[in-house]
Amino acid sequence: MHQFEIRDEFYLDGNKIKIISGGMHYFRVVPEYWRDRLEKLKKLGCNTVETYIPWNLHEKEKGRFDFTGILDIVRYVKTAQELGLMVILRPSPYICAEWEFGGLPYWLLKEEGMRLRCMYAPYLKHVKEYYERLFEVIAPLQITHGGPVIMMQVENEYGYYGDDRSYMEYIKQLMIDNGCEVPLVTSDGPWGDAFECGKIEGVLQTGNFGSKGKEQFALMRKMIGNKPLMCMEFWVGWFDNWGVECHQTGDIKEHAKDLDDILSEGHVNIYMFEGGTNFGFTSGANYYDVLTPDVTSYDYDALLTEDGRITPKYEAFQKVISKYTEVPDMELTTEIKRKAYGTLEVTRKTGLFENLPNLALPIENVVTQSMETLDQGYGYILYESTLKHEGNIEKIRLWGANDRANIFIDEKPVLTLYDRELLSEHEFENPLEKGNKLDILVENMGRVNFGPALEHQRKGIDGGVQINGHLHYHWKQYCLPMEDLSVLDFELQAKEGTPGFYEFTFETDETADTFLDFSGWGKGCVMVNGFNIGRFWEIGPQKRLYIPAPLLRTGKNTILIFETEGKHTNTITLWDEPDLG
Repeated sequence: MHQFEIRDEFYLDGNKIKIISGGMHYFRVVPEYWRDRLEKLKKLGCNTVETYIPWNLHEKEKGRFDFTGILDIVRYVKTAQELGLMVILRPSPYICAEWEFGGLPYWLLKEEGMRLRCMYAPYLKHVKEYYERLFEVIAPLQITHGGPVIMMQVENEYGYYGDDRSYMEYIKQLMIDNGCEVPLVTSDGPWGDAFECGKIEGVLQTGNFGSKGKEQFALMRKMIGNKPLMCMEFWVGWFDNWGVECHQTGDIKEHAKDLDDILSEGHVNIYMFEGGTNFGFTSGANYYDVLTPDVTSYDYDALLTEDGRITPKYEAFQKVISKYTEVPDMELTTEIKRKAYGTLEVTRKTGLFENLPNLALPIENVVTQSMETLDQGYGYILYESTLKHEGNIEKIRLWGANDRANIFIDEKPVLTLYDRELLSEHEFENPLEKGNKLDILVENMGRVNFGPALEHQRKGIDGGVQINGHLHYHWKQYCLPMEDLSVLDFELQAKEGTPGFYEFTFETDETADTFLDFSGWGKGCVMVNGFNIGRFWEIGPQKRLYIPAPLLRTGKNTILIFETEGKHTNTITLWDEPDLG
């Protein structure tokens, strides 16, 4: 067994060490590629890997835990150990990470009055039950048990959110009570209230920043005294949101200089070493003045690309790191290829409205209900009602609606509302003629992952639908998480201009990484052999979706696209290069 200590510096078995770490989230990389990425981390000169742990994946539904496949954190950590890497775990209930709801499970919002990240008993009860199960899995991985885990983090950037010191003490003690034996840290921006509000007695404060390392460390030194200086998140890039002008990139020379400054005085965790992918509906969102949901790629302009390629930034950082430690000359053991499979023609297609009875049993209610109330976490929800009493529709308003709504009269699209457009009444210039049926397809674009808006993330329509000034009642509600699409009936023809499903197939005797170009398509999500690889949207900047080779099969492969805008072509193309915009 070994011992890791925090004194004036970091010590491993009594010997002073410098932590040079890289961030990589196991849940954003297919397991078949974990070893490849970790080998590249070691080859960079790093001795440690850091990862968050997402509560909303490990306990997707209340009381049902999953630590298998892409969530097999034990396998991930032991792979790191086999390569001689130490591990920093950040298992807080909240992780931010540009991740759906900051890692919190959607079902918390099913409870009326739920308050998050404070001493609110119903919330703490759920955290306690999660930690009791989680630590059964991760406690044996600590260095005190022969594993590689040297540190764990208490909460995450709490100083940006609140100042409930008793809550932070509770989380710290809960970790200890459930078997945490390694030293604990917090991480916050080293500025003003954030650093002060996020601290806990007896826990090392680390800083999160992306530049001016010497200045940041000077600020931290005044506050933490004779303790090791560590940048827990050295931001070497940034994330993209839908609609941003182009893929966000940084200056390599400046980042390399900043890394040198940090290592000259302390320790670092590079955020991100590799970003990976927000598969499925896992991308989060930010909300300041407007909603800015994140794209599917979490490339982050990191040292490795989304699909694990070594970048010029990697090479520049390796040169800096070589000044502080010996960089190993090691061979990479995983062969990874890219391949362009060419242009595919649509083989079958069918409509959403035609398949509603196959996809979901309608839940009838007088008023519209949120996804969370209906035990649905992600995807889409469709509200349907008969218009019996209304005349021509002059005005419509959706109360308590998030995030984007496609509105149909008699299955013909009439209006799309997004973000703040949902908050006000829409008046039609030319009133819509009275119809028989009203359908509203609402998409959860990703719950906000940062700030006070966390507590206001119910999706669907949580309030009601107001038509011509009055509330309209009596609805059928179809939950559409897009998890099992084997029930689709392709004999049912789709109406042009309405949401639909489009199937493509191809055969191959060689599986390789590839990139799906969705040019000419509107908005939706893509399933590859039943695996949801993420969202697409014509507004960019991302133009292609990454398909890792392990998701493909030798022989026949099926790609299924769900498109919501009625905008499509009859082809897609699989390229051997990404296009992040």
